[in-house]
Amino acid sequence: MKRYDFIKNSLLLSLGACVMRINDLKKITDEMPVTPKMPVLFLGHGSPMNAIEENEFVAGFRNIAQTLPKPTAILCISAHWYINKTAVTAMEMPKQIYDFGGFPKALYDVKYPALGSLLLANETKNTVKKVEVQLDETWGLDHGAWTVIKHLYPNADVPVVQMSIDYTKDAQFHFDLAKDLQALRSKGILIIGSGNIIHNLGLVDFYNLDKDNYGYDWAIESRAIMNQLIEKGDFKSLIQYNTLGKSVQLAIPTAEHYLPMIYSLGLKEENETLNLFNDKLLGGSLSMTSFKIG
Repeated sequence: MKRYDFIKNSLLLSLGACVMRINDLKKITDEMPVTPKMPVLFLGHGSPMNAIEENEFVAGFRNIAQTLPKPTAILCISAHWYINKTAVTAMEMPKQIYDFGGFPKALYDVKYPALGSLLLANETKNTVKKVEVQLDETWGLDHGAWTVIKHLYPNADVPVVQMSIDYTKDAQFHFDLAKDLQALRSKGILIIGSGNIIHNLGLVDFYNLDKDNYGYDWAIESRAIMNQLIEKGDFKSLIQYNTLGKSVQLAIPTAEHYLPMIYSLGLKEENETLNLFNDKLLGGSLSMTSFKIG
């Protein structure tokens, strides 16, 4: 082959490869089209029993679902995937994880066969710039995800991807990471933080779990402090929750249930509304407070 022909053929091959890559990119873009901006949720998930019980909190989940556009997929940041890295579930059919013990058989019989989304997993990985997001094929949907999402979409007809919380990072890191996820909202993705703002299991009054809006004095005080900060948009103080006094320290003895709320707040834009619902205390030392942004 003459040198000229060799160079020409090489250029044609390179051009062909570029066209293929452009076509592949177009396919991805076509599969995740631009949509009106999706709302964001923070759900106080409470006990796994909410998956099978009928109460005002699951009614609140169902009611809020009626106000949502049907999403293309869901990205859920659950308190119960708390590991030393940022990862997303990357499988077509995530397993359902029963990450609890001592509950009735009826709870373990619940099936929520939501599909995963490799497209959303990869899109999340490529969208986040703050840290490398790893694709995980071993986790699935834990009870922080499926016990509440089943009330939003009972037919399991919306794919769900979970994103882990890196326990080696502080609240500011997670708030900033959420900013990277903002673009997903305009691709039909419903982002859900699932945890509990007040979550002190060691002090739960199990004898009064059915008592309406029951909280210890410190829980009542911490709820008032944090709700006021949420509603006035003082997210800096919520990020620095360790400075908010003794009642808040009792409300947040560990960070894993609090940080999903920080993710949801990190996605709020300045002109968006935030509305609380399910805003009640439970068992003395828990809150079911939830909110919708947008």
